[in-house]
Amino acid sequence: MTSQHQNTPSWDQIRRAPKVLLHDHLDGGLRPGTIVELARETGYSHLPETDPDKLGIWFREAADSGSLERYLETFSHTVGVMQTRDALVRVAAECAEDLAEDGVVYAEVRYAPEQHLEGGLTLEEVVEAVNEGFREGERRAKENRHRIRVGALLTAMRHAARALEIAELANRYRDLGVVGFDIAGAEAGYPPTRHLDAFEYLKRENNHFTIHAGEAFGLPSIWQALQWCGADRLGHGVRIIDDIEVLGDGSVQLGRLASYVRDKRIPLELCPSSNLQTGAADSYADHPIGLLRRLHFRVTVNTDNRLMSGTSMSRECEHLVEAFGYTLDDLQWFAVNAMKSAFIPFDERLAMINDVIKPGYAELKSEWLFRQTASTSASPVNES
Repeated sequence: MTSQHQNTPSWDQIRRAPKVLLHDHLDGGLRPGTIVELARETGYSHLPETDPDKLGIWFREAADSGSLERYLETFSHTVGVMQTRDALVRVAAECAEDLAEDGVVYAEVRYAPEQHLEGGLTLEEVVEAVNEGFREGERRAKENRHRIRVGALLTAMRHAARALEIAELANRYRDLGVVGFDIAGAEAGYPPTRHLDAFEYLKRENNHFTIHAGEAFGLPSIWQALQWCGADRLGHGVRIIDDIEVLGDGSVQLGRLASYVRDKRIPLELCPSSNLQTGAADSYADHPIGLLRRLHFRVTVNTDNRLMSGTSMSRECEHLVEAFGYTLDDLQWFAVNAMKSAFIPFDERLAMINDVIKPGYAELKSEWLFRQTASTSASPVNES
């Protein structure tokens, strides 16, 4: 078995490692410069800063509040400049480009079509613009010798009453770039069961959906998302840790819900940096991902909102390497977990794992051997 020392990845290797992203918000990943330019083009006048560098800092500081509700307020500005077809195409294309540049080979990016209608677009026009942007971004990435596939998740807002309508929209576009459905927004006071009709519809249509649950409200939200609504994945799900007890002798006891989540291999879309900002964890070293990975839950690593958290998939992986001593083997485990949990057909997931992810990590791991061989060859020989 390869030692941890051999497999400890450098920053360059983390960047080049093939990564899979399941939980990323389109309106949470804009380039600050793009926000400034779109605000100027569309007449949006509420930005707190018009210098891109200062604006990027403002987003991170405003989001770093320890409150999910305050964190969500920052989206008024990104959504505010995403109200035209051209803006949506541009943002989606840049999203795909940025992810590919960071080594992401497959991503599911979510957004709420109902939040982009103020400029007169229809729900269908929003979906088609974003899909066009993703395809354009994939094409540009390929020109820059990167490869990525992006699927869209259509999100309904939990405080609104359009979930069934958005679920039907996701089903209509399921073979045209949309791979699933989601609900998002503040959890407290807005349980997933409020949108039970949407989830029952999607199940009847044999469609996929994930639910934001277990970030701010805890175990009841997770239980409802799974046992009432039938979620395929848990968006965040970090509070499943509340149903796990670490005993004095170091042994671990799982409650019924935690056991169910692990036994059923229900994917957890964990977002470490975002969790620190919203108060779901105090530090990377204390983040539940360490214990959940050790207990072999179906853990995935995600960015949530790259702009607000000042992060990327590579930075998330770097934080985990530093906090837990993770190796290339661990990073491959996370990537394979995520690819297994994606909402595209099984044969396509398997091809991505066998033809892209595993060969990519094998190449990175082999680099150590060649460096070690070169180092040994260059060492002076002691003659007796």
